[in-house]
Amino acid sequence: MFKPNKDATPLEMLPGVVRRTLCSADRMTICEFTLDKDAVVPLHSHEHEQAGYVVCGRVIFEIGGETRELRAGDGYLAGSNVPHAVTALEPSIAIDVFSPPRTEYLDQ
Repeated sequence: MFKPNKDATPLEMLPGVVRRTLCSADRMTICEFTLDKDAVVPLHSHEHEQAGYVVCGRVIFEIGGETRELRAGDGYLAGSNVPHAVTALEPSIAIDVFSPPRTEYLDQ
């Protein structure tokens, strides 16, 4: 399966936060998140493990009470049900892999 980025529907999840679901399978979903400067994904948790990396930009990531500034190339992992949040310090793009799949992100 191939899915060009231009074919992935952009969906504004929160102010300044756009998600594109790139592909999904039986055990994972891969998404691209574009964040405007100062965009915030508030503290939340979900059953899905979430691993990813910052493609470009600079963000503050909080995972399980620990906070770090991440830059292009830096990775992160939020385990199942671990609270996490992100704030974009500048325009940024991140790629996230979720397992199990984020079925609510499909067909959007």
